[in-house]
Amino acid sequence: MSTIELPYDPDVERETSPIFERVANVIPRVEWPLHAPYVAAINRLKRERNAVILAHNYQVPEIYHTVADIVGDSLALAMKAAETDADVIVLCGVHFMAETAKLVNPSKTVLVPDLRAGCSLADSITAADVRLLRERYPDVPVVTYVNTSAAVKAESDVCVTSGNAIKIVEALGVPRVIFLPDEYLAKYVASKTTTEIIAWKGHCEVHERFTGAQLRAYRDDDPGLRILAHPECPPDVLAEADYVGSTQGMLDDVGAHRGARVLLITECSMADNVAGVYPDVEFVRPCNLCPHMKRNTLPKILHSLEAMEYEVTVDPSVAERARAAVERMLAYSR
Repeated sequence: MSTIELPYDPDVERETSPIFERVANVIPRVEWPLHAPYVAAINRLKRERNAVILAHNYQVPEIYHTVADIVGDSLALAMKAAETDADVIVLCGVHFMAETAKLVNPSKTVLVPDLRAGCSLADSITAADVRLLRERYPDVPVVTYVNTSAAVKAESDVCVTSGNAIKIVEALGVPRVIFLPDEYLAKYVASKTTTEIIAWKGHCEVHERFTGAQLRAYRDDDPGLRILAHPECPPDVLAEADYVGSTQGMLDDVGAHRGARVLLITECSMADNVAGVYPDVEFVRPCNLCPHMKRNTLPKILHSLEAMEYEVTVDPSVAERARAAVERMLAYSR
């Protein structure tokens, strides 16, 4: 971790004052002097390193709105990572996202602020599991959610995100697919297509904790509440939602229904970050935190750029096959 003294002096105040305006409605002014020195140092070091910071929608506002150059869901980050001309990519998300960035940028340095930022869903399946499924269901395409390791992607035919899964499954034009690893996303896709879905029983530790009963209680308190849910949630949750979609889809829906009070059924920081974009929208905020996403902090990002740690690499024998699955997804998504 950085040991540099980072005072909140007049120079830092002047440098970061315009940045604070982006987050004034989600970060109390009294907290800004704690963040501002890191924000200033990170933004200066990015220029020196020719670095770009990619931040998932679940990052805290002081990362998402102040130092990130590219923000979005898994698909947006994968697509933008493939287009960047930076020499260094710092991925503020979880480990599989950094692996994906490395797959589409094999010649660039990809860093993560904390190697422990994993994913319960990605950990639910291994490459060996996929090979066994292929033996059990020969000639059935394997469609793999991007929330997986590079080793699992390498055993797959094509990757998908929550935002493009239905489109890609239908575009394959086959009677059935193996869909990995999120059971609830698989069920949602099955409900929207005639393709038979062979699912795996993986779950996200954030989304699986929501219940339909919770949503009904919120609705009883406010019948006009607009409920948006991520398809990694259980089916009884999705049944109560007004809109089901990816984090980017949620953001778009909020913009399309500006007058409604909104309940986002996803990770906590999503509501904070959307509120930064739409300060006039009132959000009801149930909170399930992702402990892995929250391992990313401003001090860790600064350390990552200072020490060029921690670099994410992918074995070349795995990378070539995994890259093919990701590139097929990007081709379908363009």
